[in-house]
Amino acid sequence: MAQKKKNSRRKESTAKPANLNTLKRSIQELFQENAGASLSVKQIFAKAGIRDKNSKRETVSYLLELEHEGILRQLRNGHFMTAESSLPTSGLIGKVDHVNQRFAYVILQDNSDEEKNDIWVKTDDLMNAIDGDIVEVKLKKNSRGNKPEGKVVRLVERSKKEFVGKIEIFPKYAFVVPDNRKIHVDIFVYPEKIGDAKTNDKVIVKIKEWHGGKAKNPVGQVTKILGPAGENEAEIHSIMAEFDLPFEFPKHVEQAAEAIDITITQEEIKKRKDFREITTFTIDPEDAKDFDDAISIQKLKNGNYEIGVHIADVSHYVEPGSILDEEAINRATSVYLVDRTIPMLPEKLSNGVCSLRPNEEKLTFSAVFEIDEDAKVKKSWFGRTIIYSDRRFTYEEAQERIETKEGDFQEEINILNGLAKKLKVKRFKNGAINFETVEVKFKLDENGKPLGIIPKVRKDAHKLVEEFMLLANKSVAQYVYKLDQGNDTFVYRVHDSPDPERLDSFTKFAVKFGHRVTGINSDVAKALNQLMEDIQGKPEQNVLESLAIRSMSKAAYVTDPKGHFGLAFDHYTHFTSPIRRYPDVMVHRLMQHYLLNKKSPKKDEYVELCKHSSEREKRAADAERASIKFKQVEYMQSVEDKAFDGVIAGVTEFGIFVEITETKCEGMVRASSMTDDFYEFDEKNYCMIGKRNKRVFTLGDRVIVRVVGTDINRRTIDLEFVDLDD
Repeated sequence: MAQKKKNSRRKESTAKPANLNTLKRSIQELFQENAGASLSVKQIFAKAGIRDKNSKRETVSYLLELEHEGILRQLRNGHFMTAESSLPTSGLIGKVDHVNQRFAYVILQDNSDEEKNDIWVKTDDLMNAIDGDIVEVKLKKNSRGNKPEGKVVRLVERSKKEFVGKIEIFPKYAFVVPDNRKIHVDIFVYPEKIGDAKTNDKVIVKIKEWHGGKAKNPVGQVTKILGPAGENEAEIHSIMAEFDLPFEFPKHVEQAAEAIDITITQEEIKKRKDFREITTFTIDPEDAKDFDDAISIQKLKNGNYEIGVHIADVSHYVEPGSILDEEAINRATSVYLVDRTIPMLPEKLSNGVCSLRPNEEKLTFSAVFEIDEDAKVKKSWFGRTIIYSDRRFTYEEAQERIETKEGDFQEEINILNGLAKKLKVKRFKNGAINFETVEVKFKLDENGKPLGIIPKVRKDAHKLVEEFMLLANKSVAQYVYKLDQGNDTFVYRVHDSPDPERLDSFTKFAVKFGHRVTGINSDVAKALNQLMEDIQGKPEQNVLESLAIRSMSKAAYVTDPKGHFGLAFDHYTHFTSPIRRYPDVMVHRLMQHYLLNKKSPKKDEYVELCKHSSEREKRAADAERASIKFKQVEYMQSVEDKAFDGVIAGVTEFGIFVEITETKCEGMVRASSMTDDFYEFDEKNYCMIGKRNKRVFTLGDRVIVRVVGTDINRRTIDLEFVDLDD
C-alpha cells in the first residue's frame, strides 16, 4: 500500500499540464466572474481546478504577465484582482442602492429618468458590491414587472473603505456591525487587529480585504475607537464617520487661516461703496456664531427706501487655488449637527474676520435696492462694500420689536417687515409654493443628553430676513442672466417641476388623510398652497408637508440657467451665505468678474464644482437628519412609560408608522406585536384590518401610543398602541 501511494504522488508530480490556451482562458473567465474581488493564488488554483505543479507554475507566470499588461494588479498581500479598465463594458454604469438584505437597485448614471430606469439586482448577483459602490451591470433576459433585472459584472469604484459600527468581540475573532442600515454584511476582524476596543464600543474599521465568495465577509482592522455605544460623543462621532465628515481642520489649513492679514486698509476702502454711516444690523438665531448677512435701511428724499443686503466678502480673503480654497471646495458646506457645527471655513474666518459682528467694520459684497412703499424694486446696485453693524438681533428680539412696536430700531424693523410681507404676497401670486416643514430643536444638558424636544416656530422676524435674502439671490441671478441671455458661465440654484407620477401618488396619499387636492393638473402651486393652508395646525400637518416636499424634484446647483419651480423664479442663485456654502463663494467671484466687464470663463470647471457641491449638500442633510434621529431616539428612551398622542403616517405589511404629535418623532408599531387579532395589510387603501374584530388602522388616524423599545445604533423607536379601554 505504501508503495502505491508513493507511485501515485510521483504520477501527479509528472502529470502533463493542462493545455496552455485552455488554462489562460480559465483564468480570464475566473476574473471576469470575480471582477472587483481579490483572490489569493491558492484560491485561483482551487476555483480554476488547477492541481498539477506544472499548471500551477504556468498559472503564476500568466498572472504576472497579466499584471505587467495592466489587466490584473497584485496587492500587497500577494492577492490578485482585476484592474478597473481591463474588462469589456456593457455601458450600464450606476450606483448601488442596497435597499434590503435580499436585493438592491443600481441607479444608472447620466439618467434623467432614474425612477424608471434603475435596475433590480439580487444580493447574490451584486458581486460583493455594497451600497454606494459604482458598478457595471449586465441586463438579464427576464425582468420583474416594469423594472429591468440585472447582474453586476464589474466593480468600477468602491464608495468607501472605512465604516463605523459597533464591535462584538469573541474569543478568537470579532465582528463590526455597521451603523449604516444599507450595509448588509458584518466586517470580520482578527483578534490582533482589534486594538484596545471592547465589546459594544463604537469603532471605525478599515477594510483590508474584500472576499469573493457568497458567504465571505470583508476583513478589516480597527483604526479608531470612538467610545461606548450610546454615549453622546461616541454616537455623534459615529455619525460624522459614517458620512465621512471631517473631525478637524488639518494643521496647514489652520496655519493658512491664521496667516491672513485682517487689516482693512484705506486703499481697500476706496475701492468700495461705504455704508458705515447707514443704519445696519443682523438678525440671526440666538446660538449663531457666524453672521453671513446684514440689512441696512435708509429713507430716500423721494420717499422710497434704500435697502442693502450685505453679505460677508469671503472671496476677498479666500483666493482661488489657495490652501483655504481647496479645503472649502472639499467641504463645500458647513454641517449643522444637533450639538455642534462642522464649519466649511476655519474659526478665524467663519466666526471672526468674515462674520458681520456688531460694532466692527467689515468687508462685504452687497445687493442694494431702491424700493417703494408697495415693495416694487425701482433700482438695483451690486458691488463690494464696507459696513458697520450697529446691532446684533436675535430672532426673538426682532420679533419683540414687531409685536410691541417698542425698543431700539423698532421703526426700521417694522418698515422692513411690512415690505417683506408685500414681497411674499407677490411671490405667491406668481406661483411660489408655501412649504413650511416643522423643524425641531433640542434642549440638551452639559453632556449632550436631550432634556426636551421643542418644535421650531417660524415667525415674522424669520420671514423678514428670508424675503430679503430671496430678493438678493433672485436679483443677482437675473443680473448675470441678462448680460448675455444666460450664455455667461454662472452658478444657478435650480428646482425642476415635479414628476407627474410622484405628484399623483402624493395627492392620492393626501386623500387618505381626508384632504381633496383639486386643480393639481392645471395649477400645481395653487392646489398645493390650498392644501398647505387646509392642514395648518392639524396632526397630519408635518407628515403631509414632508411628503409634499419629497414628491418634488430636488434642488441642485448647475450652470444651466433654468428656473426655480418652488420659488416661482425664472432665475435664482445662492449669494447670501458664503461663510457656510461654497457655491455662494463662486457666485461672488463670478459676479465681481462680470462687474469688471471681463469675459465669461469656461464652464467645465464650474460644472464639476456644482455637481460636487450638490453631492456635499445632500451628505450634510443626511448627517443632520441622522443626528436629529439619534437625539429623538435617545429622548424617547427616557419616557418609555408615558402615553403620547400620534397620527398614523405610514402603513406597511411589517407594521404601522406613527408620528408622535408632541415631539415629531416617528416610530413603528410592528405587526408582530399587534396580538389582539390577526391584521391583514391592505396595500391599495394603506391600512391594516383585523380579521376578527374588523378594526381598521389607516393613514391619518389619531392614535395613542407608548414607547416599548429603542435602538440607538439603528436609530429606531418601537411603539405599541394604548387601548383607550385599558
